Amino acid sequence: MHNHSLFEIAKQCLDCTDPDTKVRLTHFYFRQWRDGLVDFVPGGTPAPLPVPGKPELPQLVPPSRVARRSVNTEKGHKALMHAICHIEFNAINLAWDAVYRFRNMPEEYYGDWLQVADEEAYHFALLRERLNQLGGDYGDFNAHNGLWEMACKTDHDVMTRMALVPRVLEARGLDVTPGIMNRLRNAGDLRTVSLLEIILRDEVGHVEIGTRWFRYLCKQRELDPVQTFEQLLDEYMKGHVKGPFHEEARIKAGFSEPELVMLRKKAGNHE
Repeated sequence: MHNHSLFEIAKQCLDCTDPDTKVRLTHFYFRQWRDGLVDFVPGGTPAPLPVPGKPELPQLVPPSRVARRSVNTEKGHKALMHAICHIEFNAINLAWDAVYRFRNMPEEYYGDWLQVADEEAYHFALLRERLNQLGGDYGDFNAHNGLWEMACKTDHDVMTRMALVPRVLEARGLDVTPGIMNRLRNAGDLRTVSLLEIILRDEVGHVEIGTRWFRYLCKQRELDPVQTFEQLLDEYMKGHVKGPFHEEARIKAGFSEPELVMLRKKAGNHE
């Protein structure tokens, strides 16, 4: 019985279209990796970035065409749960792509992103089960593809990917989740609030992993991390940064004070 190779399993999980199978495979391969049963050979060429495996539904539409998400109506409540569920499903694919696409990183990098994939799969399953309890399912609402579009824009360079996916898109989750938890608490949905507490705690770790590898790569390339982060924000986000920031969570996730000063200034320019 031969061991699976890391990049083969990453491709298999990325290509998988059934959410339940994707979750199951992700958990299985993370355990295999942890137990030393996955072969790791750096190098080789990844396939061009495909549309990752996803079910036929939800239909992907521009952000302006996504359902309203007020927690005060049954439909809005489900739409909110669905939107968060969709983010976590995308996050599984993003973590596997961070493994699959970037071939010449230290072994610890792959271990980190496999752990992220495993945790995102767990989050997706928790939220989908909750959506089922509320009488809905993943695929019931339209969704947008913003997270994956950023994966496509950053598929050429691991440093750019680390800067913009964990440290911008996922970090935005750190900022907005407490407000969502308050809305759900006020609506009496304490069960979902407790799930989001788990997810927020784990996501701080995911952003921290992105921060750590971003800094590692800046050091390797002899770049200043704060300046480089700002340049990437200007180039890819046109400097548009949304505040307010959950600074305590961002500091836990490795953001430095000079970065927070720079982000506050950028957010202030666009208010």
